Amino acid sequence: MDDWRGFAEQMASLARDLLAQESVHDTLERITTSATELVTDCDAAGILILRRGHVQSLAPTEQVVVDSDELQGRVGEGPCFDAARSSTGERQFRIADFTREAQRWPKYVPEARKLNLGSMMGFLLFTEDEDLGALNLYSYKPGAFTAADETAGWLLASHAAVAFSSARTHAQLQEAVGTRHTIGEAMGILMGRHRLSEDQAFAALRRYSQDNNVKLRDVAARVCEQGGLPRQTQ
Repeated sequence: MDDWRGFAEQMASLARDLLAQESVHDTLERITTSATELVTDCDAAGILILRRGHVQSLAPTEQVVVDSDELQGRVGEGPCFDAARSSTGERQFRIADFTREAQRWPKYVPEARKLNLGSMMGFLLFTEDEDLGALNLYSYKPGAFTAADETAGWLLASHAAVAFSSARTHAQLQEAVGTRHTIGEAMGILMGRHRLSEDQAFAALRRYSQDNNVKLRDVAARVCEQGGLPRQTQ
């Protein structure tokens, strides 16, 4: 990474671009694609997250990313797996050369060689409030990533974490607004059909939700589709 001024200009442009994406999926794809464009010798990138101990690959640029993530999840170790889990408190990892380094991750590294991986880096995606997963950068070339590349990857991961968190919060707010609208529409249907008050209509929805173990928003959606509850509960 020789041209830091050019890199800074690209990062500034990327920061604006990330915030302009329309969905969480688009944001994550832009992050991983940018990694292959901005970090020297980065051949593939992806984001690994853990859900109840299970590994999930998001926005991989190549199949090798998915294969590596699945391998790390299967053997329970690896740079990106450790970063996503953050159990040691470390926020970034690097395997400089897969042909030589196996001491720290003895189960993962020998199998990763079979994927033709030469070197890799993992960066924890985090904000002050939460850990979001890990950004994985891969190269087929042994010894590809330098200390400067690690710094560049960390800067990219820092921007990515903020954009990821912002996109997810926006999506959650949109879902909440949509859910509230659907529940309000369902309440209106029940109020008109059964001459209920707002409190009574909401109680009917909630009672059906609890009795049938169905989420409230799904009950409301059924009422909107069918014009009433599937069975009378009030």
